[in-house]
Amino acid sequence: MSDEVPYFRTLPEGQEATLRALAAAMFRGAAALAVGTAVLAVVVAGLVVGVDGVLGALAGSVLALLASLLTLWLIQRTATQAPNVVMVASLGGFLLKMIVLLAVLTLLGGVGGVHRQSLALSMLAVFVVVAAAESIAAYRMRMLSVSPGPAP
Repeated sequence: MSDEVPYFRTLPEGQEATLRALAAAMFRGAAALAVGTAVLAVVVAGLVVGVDGVLGALAGSVLALLASLLTLWLIQRTATQAPNVVMVASLGGFLLKMIVLLAVLTLLGGVGGVHRQSLALSMLAVFVVVAAAESIAAYRMRMLSVSPGPAP
């Protein structure tokens, strides 16, 4: 028998490395799919509704992409903090995003030339695709939820 250890993917150790690896995996998993979904939404809205649909879908897609990137940025920024600070920052970031998105959608709803349904459906499509891709990326990462302490 050989003393060589077969190749296994090394898991990140510690909270900071785990959160940074998680954010990177989530970005890689979601970036191309999110942009593809946004382009598809803009094209479909343009074909179905016209210029107003393109503007609405473009606005919705950009808002959803920015909100998704904000989440990943927040994970990177809080990676060095204690776990309870990370959770509070995540919840605060979520609430802030929802308030800002509500305000922006309310303002865009009254703008002429922006198709409201295209805006809403494109935003929903991008959010669903990003959430699914990030969830799959996090699942595939197979990180430990609890770091084992030293042996007694």
